Amino acid sequence: MDAVPVLGLSNAAVAARGKFAALAGFVAMALAGHAAAATYTVGPSGRQYTQLSTLFERVDLAPGDVVVVDGNAIYRGGIVVGDDDGGDAKRPVTIRWSRTAGQQRPKLVGGVNTIKFEQSNHVVFEGFEVSGGSRSCLFSEAHDVTVRDAYVHDCPSHGILGADRNSGSFTLEYSEVARAGAGDTRHAIYMQSDETAWPGAVFRMHHNYVRDATGGVLVRVRHERAEIHYNWIEGSDLHEVELIGPDCEAQKPGWNANLRREDAELVGNVIIHDARSRSGSALRIGGDLNGRNQGRVRLVNNTILFRRAGPVTAVLVQLGQGSLEMHNNVVYQPGAGSPTIVRENAASSVRRPFCGPLGREPWSEGRKVAGSRNWVQNKATGVPREWLETLRGGDPLFVDAAHRRLRPRPGSPLLGAGNPAPVAPVAFPFPAPQALPAFEPPQGRKPALGERRPRVVPAGRIAIGALEQQ
Repeated sequence: MDAVPVLGLSNAAVAARGKFAALAGFVAMALAGHAAAATYTVGPSGRQYTQLSTLFERVDLAPGDVVVVDGNAIYRGGIVVGDDDGGDAKRPVTIRWSRTAGQQRPKLVGGVNTIKFEQSNHVVFEGFEVSGGSRSCLFSEAHDVTVRDAYVHDCPSHGILGADRNSGSFTLEYSEVARAGAGDTRHAIYMQSDETAWPGAVFRMHHNYVRDATGGVLVRVRHERAEIHYNWIEGSDLHEVELIGPDCEAQKPGWNANLRREDAELVGNVIIHDARSRSGSALRIGGDLNGRNQGRVRLVNNTILFRRAGPVTAVLVQLGQGSLEMHNNVVYQPGAGSPTIVRENAASSVRRPFCGPLGREPWSEGRKVAGSRNWVQNKATGVPREWLETLRGGDPLFVDAAHRRLRPRPGSPLLGAGNPAPVAPVAFPFPAPQALPAFEPPQGRKPALGERRPRVVPAGRIAIGALEQQ
């Protein structure tokens, strides 16, 4: 049936007006959805809630909601941000410090997990001090969690922990993690993703200061993809960084070691390994008895400094590493140092893994190594024969290595000596790499929120290592 003209309008005009009304209704609904986002306040007095835990017990947060928390106060731990408190990809839930002038950041203290994100996806957590959790200070069992401008410290077990199941992408930025970990199995930062629930998840760790482990590894990663860029990582009990595969005994049905490959990229980091460590190795890659990554590791423009005498290793490979690519890195052990650059832990030196794959070789499919323009000491051993244009010398001429001032000084062999366009190995290219560092790491301290120093490369001639001459 034809439409009946209204007030003398043509059928076309009526149809156009109907379309406009429908569009206006859609816009109104969208605006109403955004307007529905709420702000909740937490503080010791004069606020809606006095404890974060009470808020999350009583309120189901919605996408776009904001929780503002007063500083100069201590809040009890055991906080659970539940699966009914998440946001969405475009409108995360934000939990943040109010940043009132003159206030110190709010402190979350104690509990089993001081704060846990329990399948509360798409959440931003900003500006808090977190300490004292008996199992972890911060536990993520969620996807798309961002922890920003946090100070996580004095954690008797794990500092920041990612769950084996239900965890996805996680971002840590502008934060400090200090004095966390215990023994061999509790770590300052320990991240994994659930490759069945969240395929393609990424662990991003940018612009952080991680230091002074009380046990374990400073940064231990079983994640599908890790982007560890522009961090200062110093003082582990074992290794500063460990890049391995998912725990094969803790995955969901349907997972197997060949479902995904675990890749990791370290760009523009300072890594300092000192006498506190029980291992002598700054990085360990490949696998442990619970899981191997079988993936690709890429190191570009990192400074690796050993502040200890005796045998040391920059990169220890064992139990199933896929490949290793290194460009523009400097490895230095002051004094008459002779660090091993890459060492393979032979199959005969390791036990049989607990679950599959059961091979004990250091490489998952044979040795795959590439690299260019790295600087090592004259007496260094284990320098990969596959590397191109390796530079050797007695001293990289840092400003003051003894006091951790690691910029190259005038006359340093590092200046202008890096590869300005590293070429990926054809047989094992790293996917979507950060070609060269865009920023410098924080200088042995926690950076302020948003503080990132661009890396200024004179005349396009990049220096070797994490820092340019000032």
